[in-house]
Amino acid sequence: METLGKRMRKLRKKNYYTQADVAKALGVSPSAIGMYEQDRRVPDKETLLKICDFFDVSADYLLGHTSKPAEVSDVLDEFNKKLEEYDALMFDGNPLTDEERQQVFNTIDYVARLAERLSYENYEE
Repeated sequence: METLGKRMRKLRKKNYYTQADVAKALGVSPSAIGMYEQDRRVPDKETLLKICDFFDVSADYLLGHTSKPAEVSDVLDEFNKKLEEYDALMFDGNPLTDEERQQVFNTIDYVARLAERLSYENYEE
């Protein structure tokens, strides 16, 4: 399994950033970035979230819980496309109206964002 450090280094190199570039963007020292990449130090929760935002990846990806950097918004977009593919989408044998279809999407979106927020809150150093 890839470590946080290996994934962070891979993302940095893929985007042609130096450790100094990333450090400046995150408000930490270049040596801290080096320590993270060598897995000699673990970023605190706030810094982890900044890293995720900077590289546009999920914390699950960065921490090695998923194999690819999937974004909740991408999954939701796919789900919404699937909903739109069906002319007569039904729930318990009753067709959904366009408004009900949108309500389903909004509910899934809310739950996904809540789960993401909770996973960040539960991240322990």
